[in-house]
Amino acid sequence: MSFDVDATCRFEGRTVAARFATGPGLTALFGPSGAGKSSVLNMVAGLLKPARGRIVVAGETLFDEATDLPPERRRAGYVFQDARLFPHKRVAANLRYGEKLTAVTERWISFERTIEFLGIEHLLGRWPRSLSGGEAQRVAIGRALLSAPRFLLMDEPLASLDGARREEIMRVIERIRDDLKLPVLYVSHDRSEVERLADHIIEMG
Repeated sequence: MSFDVDATCRFEGRTVAARFATGPGLTALFGPSGAGKSSVLNMVAGLLKPARGRIVVAGETLFDEATDLPPERRRAGYVFQDARLFPHKRVAANLRYGEKLTAVTERWISFERTIEFLGIEHLLGRWPRSLSGGEAQRVAIGRALLSAPRFLLMDEPLASLDGARREEIMRVIERIRDDLKLPVLYVSHDRSEVERLADHIIEMG
């Protein structure tokens, strides 16, 4: 079981509730804006505390009546719609930041393997402001992978990209799903996107 979530929280004056249990692969939370999809991701990440419930990922309890692991102990890699790279750090330093978040003994993917996997060696000396949307998103994914996550959270990672760049990043996500076999919890309001990428679709809203 990859994601087993039964949790409720209050956010911006309303109640957000989610209840689902899925197997391995990519699980998509699908629905319109305002349905609470990102709030569910933030509960799983430990950034938003549920009022009640249980969150178990890949067999490890992250939250229940007796447990509330802090975000840094949940080992989640988070990829946002906007890449959120540090503008004052070159690409290589952005990637190394992810690597520094994790003890050497917990790292399961090397810097060199990550660069090769994402095809970003030619970007290492660049500043974030010089990157295209697709390039920036590849770097953001690399930074998340180098934090040695047990699972990935992806919040509308294709929403700000044009058609060609969307296709590039979709292929990267497919390789993460199929080759790295990381559990992924993925948010989108695009039906064709989730039907292509997801092993499991949870409809919200």
